[in-house]
Amino acid sequence: MRTVDLSHPVTTGMPVFPGDPVVALAPALDLAADGCAVTALHLGSHSGTHVDAPSHVVPGGATLGQLDLALFTGPALVVDATGREPGATVGWEAFAPHAGALAAGVVVLVRTGWDQRWGSAAYEQHPHLAPSVAERLLDTGVRTVGVDTLSPDPVGQLAFHRVWLGAGGVIAENLTRLADLAAVREPHVHLFPLRLNDADGAPVRAVATGR
Repeated sequence: MRTVDLSHPVTTGMPVFPGDPVVALAPALDLAADGCAVTALHLGSHSGTHVDAPSHVVPGGATLGQLDLALFTGPALVVDATGREPGATVGWEAFAPHAGALAAGVVVLVRTGWDQRWGSAAYEQHPHLAPSVAERLLDTGVRTVGVDTLSPDPVGQLAFHRVWLGAGGVIAENLTRLADLAAVREPHVHLFPLRLNDADGAPVRAVATGR
């Protein structure tokens, strides 16, 4: 069994979506002084590698606690969308070669290679998915999609989010190392969020397993 960590580490000052809470980790208790070590965490529900619940953008949409846990795990299908220019739109042409494998329960992971720009200003100029891709993927029964970018939408826009989350799907953002899944046979991805029942999203330790 092989295991691939698809998560960015959570660190003080890590990149966040513009306007989101800054991330800070600081000692709360000291091992020498207090007998145990405890770290205080300050972060938003969409910090780092995380998932979005429908309530993130949909009025009355489901919160994390209302979602079936099956949405956060499944066989992984990696779609290669590398080689795009900053801000480019990824259309159905990237997904068409995989049409026969798209089905309910499959977790679609879109690899742009933008995770290599993590921590730089260029990370915000990522390629994005056309809203029409959301509609066509939903028609196949897929309800979980992940990206190695800040968002499947351009910064400041939410068209893909509204279509996808409006249909009850979930989105994983800020994934990394999707290229490593090429060496994994029958990859299965796990995107389980923190159990924040009423939340609109939560950080995840995204992991893929396979042979």
